[in-house]
Amino acid sequence: MSVRVSGLANGLRVVSDVMDTVESISLGAWVAVGARDEPAELNGISHLLEHMAFKGTERRDALAIAAEIEAVGGQLNAYTARESTAYFARILKADLALAVDIIADILQHSVMDADELAREQDVIVQEINQSNDTPDDIIFDWFQTTAYPDQAIGRPVLGSAPLIRAMDSRCVLEYMRSHYSAANIVFAAAGRFDHDRLVELAADAFDSLPASADSPRQPARYVGGDFRESRDLEQAHLLMGMRGVAYDDNDFYATTVFSTLLGGGMSSRLFQEVREKRGLVYSIYSYTSAYVDGGLFGIYAGTGDKHVPEVVPLVFDEIAKLARGAPDDEIARARAQVKATILMSLESTSSRCEQLARQMIVFRRPLAIGEIVARVEAVDSAAIARVATRLMESRLTLAGIGPGAGMNGLEGAAKRLRSGDTFN
Repeated sequence: MSVRVSGLANGLRVVSDVMDTVESISLGAWVAVGARDEPAELNGISHLLEHMAFKGTERRDALAIAAEIEAVGGQLNAYTARESTAYFARILKADLALAVDIIADILQHSVMDADELAREQDVIVQEINQSNDTPDDIIFDWFQTTAYPDQAIGRPVLGSAPLIRAMDSRCVLEYMRSHYSAANIVFAAAGRFDHDRLVELAADAFDSLPASADSPRQPARYVGGDFRESRDLEQAHLLMGMRGVAYDDNDFYATTVFSTLLGGGMSSRLFQEVREKRGLVYSIYSYTSAYVDGGLFGIYAGTGDKHVPEVVPLVFDEIAKLARGAPDDEIARARAQVKATILMSLESTSSRCEQLARQMIVFRRPLAIGEIVARVEAVDSAAIARVATRLMESRLTLAGIGPGAGMNGLEGAAKRLRSGDTFN
């Protein structure tokens, strides 16, 4: 593995991981702009812009963009997150120049045709409606909004149908010019190629990026609270959570191991206690979402409405038990799961590429695999207890969608929230 970083004269950063044993390349532009950078009246514009970037440039129409990359067997895709937007491709090693050119083209020369915009607004509204119709999907948006109310980081990535409909081509282009500056972009690649050649291609292709006009991000402010929606469903969908940790928090890796131990697999405490021993859920797991200045820890459970009053305290009981630590063999198993996920990802060019881009955005440097593994291996019983205690000291966030009776089962926990208590 050979990781190199180069800075272009315009401020664009190029990072690469050369893998001589493969025949392909994964590469792309990661823009350090996402849903949390949007003003309230433009919620959803980052995602709309991501869609529209593929709908035509000054040199290519939408069909040409797709046809050129697929003519060489390549793949082109994108996604929008809360803190970044990514445009990436996977191609054979001989087609590096083409992929760099297409990605640079859509990020600098998109025309935002009004007819294409109208069609894509229809598509995104359908996406929003589909999400609203899927309770185990939309519950995560409500959970985020409840944890971070009245601030950009709590708003949905997709936005709302009325806001999306109100955006015009001028608005989208202005947003792109204001945020897609060289200083905000990391161009990352992993696979079989020459780093110097990649830098040369990127320098030539990214020659029209605007100067940065970004305004400072609103700091993430975790609040917590209670959200419930009664729907005529067979199951109740619950999310329970607390304040998490930022990427650079000293407990980041300890929280990752903790989450794996608590609800990260079939051997985890929640799966064994709540599903296997008691049969109260079909699905239950924990996860952690980190941001540059905060985080969110969550536990999802899908259960029958009559089981809600039993499931909720069981989840909190398991966290409270871990505040006293955990057996060494249990921690070793969770560490092994986390470490295996990290090391297995090294076999994928796309995973390596994405990891490098994220590290450059968050830490402004690539992290050595040995450094990451060492921090995972350092997690011990004291670290697990410390993370559990931090979670227990946080104000809770509860979100539930399901039958009315099931939602009423959250009332006891909701009362604690309204009084400002934690679950200690």
